[in-house]
Amino acid sequence: MLRTRICDLLKIDHPVVLGGMASGTNPALVAAVTGCGGLGILGVTFMTPEQQRADAGRIRELTRGPFGLNHLLAFATEDRYAATLEARPRVVSTAWAWADQDLRPYFDRAHEAGALVMHMVSTVPEAVRAVGAGADIVVAQGTEGGGHVGWISTLPLVPQVVRAIEPVPVLAAGGIADGAGLAAALALGAEGVLIGTRFLATPEAPVPAGYKQAILASDGHNTLLTEVADIAFGLVWPGAMSRVARNRFVERWAGREWEVRQRRHEVARQLRAARERDDAEELNLQMGQAAGLITEIAPAARIVREIVAQAEQIIRDRLPSLLAD
Repeated sequence: MLRTRICDLLKIDHPVVLGGMASGTNPALVAAVTGCGGLGILGVTFMTPEQQRADAGRIRELTRGPFGLNHLLAFATEDRYAATLEARPRVVSTAWAWADQDLRPYFDRAHEAGALVMHMVSTVPEAVRAVGAGADIVVAQGTEGGGHVGWISTLPLVPQVVRAIEPVPVLAAGGIADGAGLAAALALGAEGVLIGTRFLATPEAPVPAGYKQAILASDGHNTLLTEVADIAFGLVWPGAMSRVARNRFVERWAGREWEVRQRRHEVARQLRAARERDDAEELNLQMGQAAGLITEIAPAARIVREIVAQAEQIIRDRLPSLLAD
C-alpha cells in the first residue's frame, strides 16, 4: 500500500488531496474524496459565515474523515476567516497572499484552533516565507494547473521547493490527473499530490454539465493564461494569471482587456448568465493542461482509488524493471 509522511500527518489513507477550488467544490465532492481515504478541501473564500457553517456541517454528515477549508488570502475577510476557524477543520488551506501580507497571524490562529496549515505557492521564495510563518505543509503548484497559477512549471518547481524547505512536507500540484502524475511527484520528492481539474469531471462537482464535457473534449493544448474574467469580476490577484480553455468568450475579449475594464459589469453579468444556461462557449472554463488526460466523468472516490492503484503499479512493476542487474 502506498503511504507517505503526508498520510500520517493528515490521518488519511492515500496521498491525494482535492484542491480547494472556490467554485468547483461542494460538500458532496469534499466528502467523496475524504470518504475514500484522501483529503477533501472546500473553497470558502467568498462564502458567508452562514454558508461555511452549513457546508462544514453537511460535510460532517457525509463523512467522519478529515477535511480542509481553503482561503485565498488576498481576498480574506475577518468574519469569513473566523468562521473557518470556528468550523474546526483538520486543515486550514491558504494561497495567494500579497507579498507584504503577514502570514503568521493567519497561521498562528489556525494552529490555536487545532488545525494544520497547508499553504500553496508558485515560487521558492514563497515557500520559504510560508515555512518561516509556520506552515505545516506546502503545496508547490506549477503553471500547468487550472485556474490561478504562477509562471514556472511543476517539474522544476517541486524539487526546488522540496530542497528549500526540508523537512517540511510538500504536495505537488499542476498537470496531475492520474497515477503516473502521482508517481512522478513522489520521484520529485513530494509526499503526495493536490488535484483540481480531474475532480471537476465528476458527478459530484458543482459545475455545469457543459463545463465537464469541455474538459473531456480538451486535449490540454487549448488552454491559455488570461485575466479577462478577473477584470470583469473586479478581482486583482497578486501575480496570478488564470488558466482557462480557449472558447468564444476568450476569443472575443483576449487582447481587449481595456474594453473589459470599461464594460466589466456587463461582462460579469454575461458570465453569470452563461453559467445559468450552461453555455460552455461563453463560460470562463478554468482548467489545467491535465484536461488532455481526462476521458470520462467518473465518481471522485473511484478516481482516487485508480490514481493510487496506477501509481503503485508503476512504482512496483515499471520502475524496478528499468534497473539493470
